[in-house]
Amino acid sequence: MFNGVAVLRHARKVRLRIARRGRQLRALRKALQLRCIARRTSAIRPGDILLFCTQRNELTRLPFFLDYHRGLGVKHFLFVDNASDDGSTDYLTSQPDCSVWRSQGSYKRARFGMDWLNHLLARYGAGHWTLTVDVDEFLVYPHCDSRPLSALTDWLDASGIKALGTLLIDMYGARPPAETPYRAGDDPMRAAPYFDAGNYQYRRDGWMDNLWIQGGPRQRVFFADAPNRAPALNKIPLVRWQRGYVYASSTHSLLPRGLNRVYDEWGGERPAGALMHPKFLQLLGEKSAEELHRRQHYANSREYRAYADGVGRSLWTPASTRFTGWRHLQDLGLISHGGWL
Repeated sequence: MFNGVAVLRHARKVRLRIARRGRQLRALRKALQLRCIARRTSAIRPGDILLFCTQRNELTRLPFFLDYHRGLGVKHFLFVDNASDDGSTDYLTSQPDCSVWRSQGSYKRARFGMDWLNHLLARYGAGHWTLTVDVDEFLVYPHCDSRPLSALTDWLDASGIKALGTLLIDMYGARPPAETPYRAGDDPMRAAPYFDAGNYQYRRDGWMDNLWIQGGPRQRVFFADAPNRAPALNKIPLVRWQRGYVYASSTHSLLPRGLNRVYDEWGGERPAGALMHPKFLQLLGEKSAEELHRRQHYANSREYRAYADGVGRSLWTPASTRFTGWRHLQDLGLISHGGWL
């Protein structure tokens, strides 16, 4: 006979199952908005690590983004291009390791692109380790300077771990974003080499069972008056994808719910990485103006309104820390090898 706690747990399980099915059906419907303009998925081989990404007008960022993740060991890139008009579509279709779909649909109504990506993940990601990131996010993990990503995923497989959690670490320069130039092909983490080593708060979400992390320079500078509205910094970008999996809220959480338990493990902590996020470059002013005009982002583009108002403000303080590599992040407690030695 069920007691009260068991009844509540059963009800939650049913609701989460319904929510997962709803995400899957949304992905199928929104797939009708996708038009494939470069299909090279026949080149995907068993064991290949795949990267999934939605982009719009990111021509300046794309060359380094692709080269960086190729260097880690990503074998194929699957992009959704959301009606770009800056030449980035043509650039991506010219890359032999990229498959590209184009959508003229609403980014906002596609759950900020996740419906499109959930469809592609379901169709092409099953059985692969998949990395789902934005064009301004760069995966860092223990030993990434000497070991390919496949070495980490092999160890995760052997350890029975299905996903890698990361902290999104915002990076900025010594001068305001409006005065921090960036040129295509350059390393944006050199242009914006600083980050906040502390200033992070977290709580556990009882519903999705993931950690909810906020803080860093965006909370400190752009959301100082309303810190609870600062962007979430917890992400689960690297997943051993299986049929039936879906991202529930951007890459902050997944269904089934158990995939979100990326930090706790019996007998010790799990490995954790970081997504370095050099967003605060000169590009931000133009991007903010475009996104405010389109009004396609979360909370009526509240985040981009804050950026537009603050691109002339410096994020740097005497307490800012220069990024020197994964070992430094581990020493600060921001990433962990979790037993992978």
